[in-house]
Amino acid sequence: MITKGASVKFLLYRLTKYWSYALIGFILSLLLLIPIRLAIAYNQTPEPQAILSLGGGMEREQAAAEIARWYPALKVWISSGDSPRLVRKIFDAEGVSRQRVYLDYRAVDTVTNFTTLVSDFKNHGIQHLFVITSDFHMRRAKAIAFIVLGSQGIAFTPVSVASNRPQEPDELIVRDVLRSLLWIFTGRTGASFSA
Repeated sequence: MITKGASVKFLLYRLTKYWSYALIGFILSLLLLIPIRLAIAYNQTPEPQAILSLGGGMEREQAAAEIARWYPALKVWISSGDSPRLVRKIFDAEGVSRQRVYLDYRAVDTVTNFTTLVSDFKNHGIQHLFVITSDFHMRRAKAIAFIVLGSQGIAFTPVSVASNRPQEPDELIVRDVLRSLLWIFTGRTGASFSA
């Protein structure tokens, strides 16, 4: 004989189980949409429309300035790079107009390099970016870009800047992938929880 309390517990258990499966299925469905959105963006815009240089070294800004010289129609975003004076000097030396260069210092790390600027790119109608960072940092940048930019339908073409540093550990990539997923579902990156 099943008591009323046991049947309620069984019903709650089954509802919780099915809600868990439904939630996992929903999350997986959203994540599976990212490659589709990226494929559409690459198809609609096969060539980059802008340049994004991630802060972390003057050589990245130099690479961005050189690419900007090769592609005179592209605007450039520098995310938390060197001082404005130094960045302007680098772009001036390459003959790149200051009107094409957007300096943004809101980012505090690699995840926020992308999350603070993604709405700016969408507002400018950008569907494809050059993403410039150092070679040791590129795996993490690509993983974050896949999630953050891909979830917004923005494709990217990575450009690595040579360095003498070893590759970043996998733990950093996993941590920042999780933070990027957190941003998709909450609009927060984890960096903002302490602020």
